[in-house]
Amino acid sequence: MHIYRTHTCGQLRKGDVGQVARISGWVHSVRDHGGIIFIDLRDHYGMTQIVINPQKDFYREIGGWRNETVICFTGSVVARSPETVNSKLPTGEIEMVAEEMVILGETEVIPFQISQDDSPPENLRLKYRFLDLRRDKMHKNIVIRSRVISEIRRRMVEMGFLEYQTPILTSSSPEGARDYLVPSRIHPGKFYALPQAPQQFKQLLMVAGFDRYFQVAPCFRDEDARADRSPGEFYQLDMEMSFVTQDDVFAVVEKLLHGIFTDFTSKKVDALPFVRISFADAMKTYGTDKPDLRNPLKMVDVSEIFRESGFNAFANVVKGGGCVRAITVKNISGQPRKFYDDMVVYAQSIGSKGLAYIVYSGGEKKSPIVKFMSQEELRKVEEAGNISDGDAIFFIADKEKKACEIGGQVRTELAKRLNLIEQGCFKFCWIVDFPMYELDEETGNIIFSHNPFSMPQGGIEALNTMNPLDIKAFQYDIVCNGIELSSGAIRNHRPDVMYKAFEMAGYGREAVDTRFGGMINAFKLGAPPHGGIAPGIDRIVMLISDEPNIREVIAFPFNQQAQDLMMNAPSEVDPKQLRELHIAVVQPKDKKKE
Repeated sequence: MHIYRTHTCGQLRKGDVGQVARISGWVHSVRDHGGIIFIDLRDHYGMTQIVINPQKDFYREIGGWRNETVICFTGSVVARSPETVNSKLPTGEIEMVAEEMVILGETEVIPFQISQDDSPPENLRLKYRFLDLRRDKMHKNIVIRSRVISEIRRRMVEMGFLEYQTPILTSSSPEGARDYLVPSRIHPGKFYALPQAPQQFKQLLMVAGFDRYFQVAPCFRDEDARADRSPGEFYQLDMEMSFVTQDDVFAVVEKLLHGIFTDFTSKKVDALPFVRISFADAMKTYGTDKPDLRNPLKMVDVSEIFRESGFNAFANVVKGGGCVRAITVKNISGQPRKFYDDMVVYAQSIGSKGLAYIVYSGGEKKSPIVKFMSQEELRKVEEAGNISDGDAIFFIADKEKKACEIGGQVRTELAKRLNLIEQGCFKFCWIVDFPMYELDEETGNIIFSHNPFSMPQGGIEALNTMNPLDIKAFQYDIVCNGIELSSGAIRNHRPDVMYKAFEMAGYGREAVDTRFGGMINAFKLGAPPHGGIAPGIDRIVMLISDEPNIREVIAFPFNQQAQDLMMNAPSEVDPKQLRELHIAVVQPKDKKKE
């Protein structure tokens, strides 16, 4: 018999009754039923009930150890009586009557309970993450993550992709976030950088002729935490394809995501192909380029209705170059006045000057603004908002960018407060036709709007003939339930187009050669058209696991201050190491003493 186990704690079944078995695991819980001790023993695979009779020699030892002690039991597998069967456990029809017990690993007092539905502070959980990962929910999340990654790899290979590894130590990147820098010992004063993404390397693999690349790639960005973004490092499914159009990339990603989400959840997944929404329409309709399509509310532009209106607050905004957006909510006239007052307070809390509204109830129009509007204006509002009796319409007036932003947040808040967000489903969409350029609000100069390495729609002709602010890029985002899973693009692989694109954003030829010499030189030596995308693994698993916070699906994440409390990172290092790296630490000045 094996020294530690013949079976796992999730393996024994009714067909094993009568066998002598050995299992090892953690003590999940202990119950004393009139002298007979019942123990739930847990391992990675499940849980088995152990029965210890008072006659056994080791019975006296039970009082000397705690829950989460690691123990090996040997005993007979017996059937439970019908009234004691635990239908919630796969092993619930049997129990083991212990004949031998060996303590493999004792525990001291643990900082929080594993067996109970305990909710300790997050920093405590992260400090003792190895304990936190014993909890059933967390354990399942990490197992799901592993299985999702395995399935992603299988499907990618099935679609003709091969996985290649790219460097971890590389040069500083213009990705947009801060780099994590690594000093060079043998090149004093010079630094490597951890990759924010394998972007340039995967494009160079296309230039090298590898055609279909993928990698479950670690990426490193020195940026702040938020619910759907972990500071420090994250993983993405990095992919790139040669000789493809935007539609070819979409077909691969849709097949992959539809299969993964269908396999790992019971929720309804959008049918293929996924909805496509232009960036401009997304901002006008949803107020965001990450719309949650489970929310049925939409915004409409009613600016022209108010241009010559007697309601001066709106008319002045429109005449000043701003806009008025409206959101219709069906069948809510029964809401109390407090609901509307609270929504006004909410809108003001996110930067709005206010939130006007009209409630249509019993043939009446209830609103402080109705008296300033003509009958024709009211008729046009009802038509634009598709108003019926029992509905309400909300208005946001401001500069277009701000009106879209505030309107998008109001739209989301209305749906949350009224329970309008559809449950039990995953709704995907592509956001396409991103603007190539935008105006810098501070300088008024033309700058890149998003990814400077995207191919402009229309190529060199568009750059030579069109207003820069009208040029669209072959750039796209994939969004699920309001969470951006990834950005991608058809790449600008032509040196002439790249030089011109950067010139329009204020970068001369020399600047391009200096900053992006590796890429531009490669493109001069025969580059295929190529494009790709990189969906976030962490965000995919977060959605599948129905977790609101990305740290719940990462085994060992940083906390919100980018600290690993368990391993005490970042930490100070030995002065000898700093001398070898030719580095001196300069502490920030204490502003209070200045």
